[in-house]
Amino acid sequence: MYPSQSAVRLTVQEAVHILKSSEDAGHLLSTLGALKPYLGGAEGTAFPGGKEEFATVHFSAFLRCLVSKLSPSWLELSPGGELEQLWESFFLEGPADQAFLVLMEAIEGTAGPSFRLMKMAQLLATFLSKGRMAALMEEHCQPQKKPGFPLLQETLLSKVVGLPDHLGNHLQQDNLTQFFPQNYFPLLGQEAVRALQAVVDFLRGGLDCSVFFVSQVLGRVCIQGRQKEILGVLVPQLTMLTQDSCLWQRVCWHLVEQVPDRAVEAVLTGLVEATPRPEVLSRLLGNLVVKNKKAQFVMTRKLLFLQYRYTTPMLQSLLGYLAMDSQRQPLLIQVLKELLETWGNSSAVRHTPLVQQRYISTAILICLAYLKESELQDIRDELLASMMAGVKCRLDSSLPPVRRLGMIVAEVISSKIHPEGPLKFQYEDDELSCEMLTLATPRLAGDCSSEAGGPSLAPVATERSEQTMDSSAPPAQPQGSDSELDSDDEFTPYDMSGDKELKSSKAPLYIRDCIEALTTSVDVEHWEAALQVLEGLIYRSPEATREVSVELAKVLLHLEEKTCVAGFQQLRQRALVAVTVKDPAQVAKYLTSQFYSLNYSLRQRMDILDVLTLAAQELSRPRHLQRPPQNSSPGSVTQYSPALAISQPGDAAAPDWRVVVEERIRSKTRRFSKGCPWQELSSSPNEFNSVAGYFFFPLLQHFDRPVVTFDLLGDDQLVLGRLTHTLGSLMYLAVNTTVAVPMGKALLEFVWALRFHVDTYVRRGLLSAVSSVFLSVPTECLLEDLPDELLEARSWLADVAEKDVDEDCRELAVRALLLLERFKDKLLPISSP
Repeated sequence: MYPSQSAVRLTVQEAVHILKSSEDAGHLLSTLGALKPYLGGAEGTAFPGGKEEFATVHFSAFLRCLVSKLSPSWLELSPGGELEQLWESFFLEGPADQAFLVLMEAIEGTAGPSFRLMKMAQLLATFLSKGRMAALMEEHCQPQKKPGFPLLQETLLSKVVGLPDHLGNHLQQDNLTQFFPQNYFPLLGQEAVRALQAVVDFLRGGLDCSVFFVSQVLGRVCIQGRQKEILGVLVPQLTMLTQDSCLWQRVCWHLVEQVPDRAVEAVLTGLVEATPRPEVLSRLLGNLVVKNKKAQFVMTRKLLFLQYRYTTPMLQSLLGYLAMDSQRQPLLIQVLKELLETWGNSSAVRHTPLVQQRYISTAILICLAYLKESELQDIRDELLASMMAGVKCRLDSSLPPVRRLGMIVAEVISSKIHPEGPLKFQYEDDELSCEMLTLATPRLAGDCSSEAGGPSLAPVATERSEQTMDSSAPPAQPQGSDSELDSDDEFTPYDMSGDKELKSSKAPLYIRDCIEALTTSVDVEHWEAALQVLEGLIYRSPEATREVSVELAKVLLHLEEKTCVAGFQQLRQRALVAVTVKDPAQVAKYLTSQFYSLNYSLRQRMDILDVLTLAAQELSRPRHLQRPPQNSSPGSVTQYSPALAISQPGDAAAPDWRVVVEERIRSKTRRFSKGCPWQELSSSPNEFNSVAGYFFFPLLQHFDRPVVTFDLLGDDQLVLGRLTHTLGSLMYLAVNTTVAVPMGKALLEFVWALRFHVDTYVRRGLLSAVSSVFLSVPTECLLEDLPDELLEARSWLADVAEKDVDEDCRELAVRALLLLERFKDKLLPISSP
């Protein structure tokens, strides 16, 4: 006959009475020792069924009694420490969930720093280090028959996940390092692996169990933003355990499937970030994306379209996971279609940041790399339609990175659906283009580390090396020849670096001869020589230049390249700038009148804007800072400072006799005190002051009047963006001039008419123009003549700084607002009575 349950209850009540009343160490040790057999892992004899009753009914109350007796004097009743060890064993060997809850309750119920608080905190640290958290989770993975279990589980979840916050609030400066989040959550991940190992062992033994509690813990930790800490430990170990075990894979699938819906996004995001390869992600998730609609939305929509902060390896892992199973491949094809639809949407191109556009382009290339040729041929028509729409809207963009992304993606799509005749574009090869092309290489069939275009580069390199070897190798000599005796390797080679190519035709000496050569000459060398010396002749002959300035500007504006002249565009542009500097009024009138005329290409119109900007820069620069024209390398730079006069080549070798005499006198004269060297700076008027109106106002007259081949407010947004930047530059160069105030007012009206333009490049130019007005127009004039414009500009700039999708536009708006604030601070003392 088993004793009744009242026997266990009487034993516990007697023990509690002795603990509260006795001060005899021996009596206390014997009392606690009598209850040790009721602990789950303790050795000894106990009544059958007594352990279960003690654990379910009496254990928590007994632990609270032990906590109430904790004090230095009570522990010192046993000098050898036996009482303290026995006291701790009840917390470390009994049911882990109840022990953990009592420890947390005791810590939170103790007010202020005390011996009891620190002792309980140290005991909790020991509890964690002994692996009791794994035992806690293991207990709740087994079938539960306790009444009120859901309430207990919810309390445990909040305490387990919130332990660092609870301990930090109560211990504050005395908090232990084991409770820091960066230390606790990796430990929790390790304990979760141990609990899952116990689940696998139960399943192998034919026992029923569940991973629901571990899933709840994982979900709550990830919701709190601690994915990296817990998954950084959990994912590497699960990667190894699932490699050769189907049972472990199924456990992982159930682990993620039972995560709460509100935590699915956080868990999946953390897993994708922490998983190194798509095959590992496939082992951990299985077909979760097919079974769970929330997971499908997160994996195929939110991580790709609504967010763009993730790295390229994460995208490869995510999209590779969709491609690795036949049930998931339809989702990958659907994702590719939606990505291309977004990529080809003109509104999305205009209103999304460049970073997000690059993110979507990267995802498209990765999808193309994972899909087979047969799968792509099935959706060939849809891919072609999306590609053509996307290429058109991206090539129309005024931002070079957007156009380059469109060309790269279009080339890859074309090579996939039309391998016999793919599209080819000309763009600059840089780090971005190489990285994007590398992503398009197939990754399921071949090596993932191989670079795109790698096989095609090797033959080229080999061919080049062979050509080099063939050209440098000496001809084969027959055996017995005395070629070694005729070697001239010991002689020093003659320096031929200064040699120049001899030309049959002489360079023109007069500007009219240059005009004739450029317009009528059929001699290519004569034409090229005239173009190369034209800039120097303009600066040496200002009077002759003014006589034919407009005619020369017309010739240069319509000049086309006849031969492959090194730096043709730079030579032509520098000559145009030179003639504009020498006769600014007449040439500026001509160029601005031609800007809105018919039968000009967009390239010529942008050349007009560039020449006006560079010429204005030269005219506004003081004479002592102007530099001679650059004749050494025409293609090296595009912006320069031509001099007003150039000396003859032979004059530089003969020094002025006055300089020689003054130097001799200075060397022979003794001075006892010598001040700082003083050099008088040559002063000269701002030459741009008198001609700024010819450069500026004609460009504003007809911007809203479309012509047959030119529509600034329509498709020619690139030229409009260049025009806004040019107007801002001219405004900035007109600082301290008399015409700055009317220029600023006209420019603000122009900006106000276009302030909501959809093109990013245009908005950048408008914001730069506003800053140029604030920098060039005097502060008093701004407040006296343009008060309404300033108020409107301030509200518009604040809206742009907060809501514009382009980062550069937001930065420019903030700078303009800072200029406004600075002006207001300067005027406060003046306006005060």
